[in-house]
Amino acid sequence: MTISVLRTADGWWVQTPAGATRIVTSAVTTGELLADRTAVEAAVTREADTVPVASLQLLSPVTAPCRVIAQMTNFSSHVRDSGMDPARIPLTFFRKSSASIGGPFADVVKPAHVRLLDYEVEIGLVIGRQIPVGTTIDGANLAEYVGALVVTNDVSARDVQLPQTQFYEAKSYPTFTPVGPALVLLTAAELARFDELRLRLRVNGQLRQDMLVGTDMIYRPVQALEALTRFQDLSAGDLILTGTPVGTALSAPSKLVQLLGSLLPEPVKWKAFFARQAANPKYLRDGDVIEATVATDDRAIDLGVQRNAVRY
Repeated sequence: MTISVLRTADGWWVQTPAGATRIVTSAVTTGELLADRTAVEAAVTREADTVPVASLQLLSPVTAPCRVIAQMTNFSSHVRDSGMDPARIPLTFFRKSSASIGGPFADVVKPAHVRLLDYEVEIGLVIGRQIPVGTTIDGANLAEYVGALVVTNDVSARDVQLPQTQFYEAKSYPTFTPVGPALVLLTAAELARFDELRLRLRVNGQLRQDMLVGTDMIYRPVQALEALTRFQDLSAGDLILTGTPVGTALSAPSKLVQLLGSLLPEPVKWKAFFARQAANPKYLRDGDVIEATVATDDRAIDLGVQRNAVRY
């Protein structure tokens, strides 16, 4: 059975049917908590001293600083919507600042200069132990290294991202990586059901993204970790974002529009592109409420509901 761990300013909790039970631990960081599995499991069986989950002011269950690494264009539907061929997409990554991590119910705050604010629901892999460069990772030992899963939202400033042709700034502003509500610890058998997870995102109750991992994800966690450990260490508590399906506000223009745009000078091309995008009602507006969920359809694995208001 999965274990859902919550975090507040004064400690860690296990979510149970009766409420939340405090974990007796000296752990401060996510990495330290994942190393103290005995304390987590002891809290699961403790029936006394529960409090209502709704009474807790939940923070991100992934603590900063940590590495935040994201897979690019890792869902076939999103690749096609971006005007590319899924069969020709390599396994690639980009980095986000861990200062962008925000709480599961905290506001997403748009910087004053950003005009096109977008959303991307993603499954986050939380590394459970040190992974040195050169570590062999395969399906048989994956659960030894993936300590937990979390709901994440890769919030993006598209008008910053696209002209720069790099992602770091556009995806690293404070509050641009909401995480949680729960750090969900799984058994190896439960992690093997990763393909059965469904990602959903709604804005003001309207369903924008809805996709099953098994029908759409290109590179699975074992492939991502195999690739990463060829060139860098990973540490307990690091966060890997695994990509988003179709349904974001940004969508590729038609082939004809792309062809015509390629004939224009760069400043003129971007001015025309952003003028069209500004008329797109799917970009996030002040006061919008984003709700993101990840779960199997039978709810046996449920990472919880993340809900963030947008503030300009």
